[in-house]
Amino acid sequence: MNVIEVQGLHKSYADIKAVDGIDLTISQGEIFALLGPNGAGKTTTVEILEGFRKADSGSISVLGFDPSQRGVQSRIWRNRIGIVLQSTADAGDLTVQETLSHFAKYYSSPRDVDEVINSVGLDEKRGALIRTLSGGQRRRLDVGLGIIGSPELLFLDEPTTGFDPEARRAFWALIQSLRKGGTTILLTTHYLDEAEALADRVAVITRGKILEVSTPTQLGGRASAKARIQWKSDGVIHEELSDNPTDVVRRLASQFPGEIPELQVVRPSLEDIYLSMIGEK
Repeated sequence: MNVIEVQGLHKSYADIKAVDGIDLTISQGEIFALLGPNGAGKTTTVEILEGFRKADSGSISVLGFDPSQRGVQSRIWRNRIGIVLQSTADAGDLTVQETLSHFAKYYSSPRDVDEVINSVGLDEKRGALIRTLSGGQRRRLDVGLGIIGSPELLFLDEPTTGFDPEARRAFWALIQSLRKGGTTILLTTHYLDEAEALADRVAVITRGKILEVSTPTQLGGRASAKARIQWKSDGVIHEELSDNPTDVVRRLASQFPGEIPELQVVRPSLEDIYLSMIGEK
């Protein structure tokens, strides 16, 4: 079952084509990452899917509903989605528990507040004022606000910007636990390792067009790309590209009495492929 279906999506601002004919499908229970440089059309696309911006043309279905529609059905639909923006309004004079309890009142079937606090790892901060939270803790609260309504679909916009490595890893574990619970997640991120760790599939978008949709390991022919083998001999670094690096290493092993000096075998990373696709490498 597809949670999101988009065909021929277009959106322009004056003479600028922000979104230029995008086709996209996202399946139920999938983590899908949208990758692209600033100005590529990511934000406009997601805002259209969230119902915050109207497309010029195209067919859009999010949980079986056209996000551009308004009225009673729109309010029912909004109860089924969760949105975590890059930043949220300050509620510094409320505690974590008070904030979540307040937002829970907007939903017909909210999750239990204590359960949400536990799931985002804020048990020890439930009574803390929002203004006293660290950046990572505040971001966890943002996710708590995004899931308090028991959403079937969660939008995450650059969720770990400003996180230290430890906080990012903890956040990834949280997102993976949400997926295991059946939540479909659309993620925008500029961290390629984040997309690789979390996403079932990724889409690369630039100049308003999607270049490719694939798994992180298959994107841009990455899985079949030649490996780069490097080693040092007579003080000089040598390099060879090969479809079969094992054979190259065996050949080198026969040429050296011990370890092969400074041996490295590297295949293109997701970042290498991504930068090549958007023309920055």
